[in-house]
Amino acid sequence: MPDSRVKIRTYADRDFSGYLALQVASKKLDSTGRLVTARSLKEDLGRPNFHPQTDLWVADLNGKLVGSLSITREPAIGRVVLDGCVHPLQRRRKIATKLFSAALQRIKTAGISAAHISIPETNAPARHLLNQLGFSLIRYFVEMQLAIDSARLPAIRKNSTASRSLAPAEASLLTEIQNRCFADSWGFNPNTEEEIAYRLRMQSRSPQDVVLTYLGDQPIGYCWTIMNTDENANRKESNGLIHMLGVDPDYRQQDIGKAVLRNGLEGLKARDIDIVRLTVDNENAAARSLYESVGFEIYAKTVWYEKAVD
Repeated sequence: MPDSRVKIRTYADRDFSGYLALQVASKKLDSTGRLVTARSLKEDLGRPNFHPQTDLWVADLNGKLVGSLSITREPAIGRVVLDGCVHPLQRRRKIATKLFSAALQRIKTAGISAAHISIPETNAPARHLLNQLGFSLIRYFVEMQLAIDSARLPAIRKNSTASRSLAPAEASLLTEIQNRCFADSWGFNPNTEEEIAYRLRMQSRSPQDVVLTYLGDQPIGYCWTIMNTDENANRKESNGLIHMLGVDPDYRQQDIGKAVLRNGLEGLKARDIDIVRLTVDNENAAARSLYESVGFEIYAKTVWYEKAVD
């Protein structure tokens, strides 16, 4: 039954502590191992081109936040990406429906053609809700992991490529490489230098986490890894994430991907990472084959839903 006491409104600065409590209660350590902290939440709210006062809706029940839904605008590809949650004790009260209604009304005035949202494949209630709201299943992504000590690192021809870490002042270089590598990838919104620089400054991240692969003096690929010390403190095993891995389209099908992946994995191993995880489009057969060749295995799936915006 809908709860008439719940008010849907946009986020205000005074909501931060309540918003943090909602996120912690709703997610804690989710299937990806993401830990919600005050710092990580502030970084998320402060990211470039995101404005909480207009892009984040909250459900307010007598002064307590019991739900939220954000929209991330990606005008270059004509979509917004939704992300939300409802407090575990307040579910089945139509709160998510109210949040979606408010967000979709705003999206209709923004010149956007589609709204996308991703959820774990196993989240049956969320899938049922999205179907009721008129969303359609359009894509599967797979979550893969590898025990790094058992990795079958690919052999690399001597003198074929070279590698180095990104320098602190090279956000523009990474932006150029990333946009070139992923220009033909589903769901990729070209990044700005401001966005890339911001991500490199986030908690537990640095330019050293990005390994560039060169052929001569030409950068032809990169592997961007992430290690979150707060999350690893809650685990018996230390986890690392391959955040992005790309190869210049002009150099594909030349075993360059093997060199890029090896460089990234060697960097993680040097920092005593036990388990490496990544997410890949299920329809990207070449990428899946590359990861499987070194020992990555699927442990979960993510589903993407779409709703056309009139």
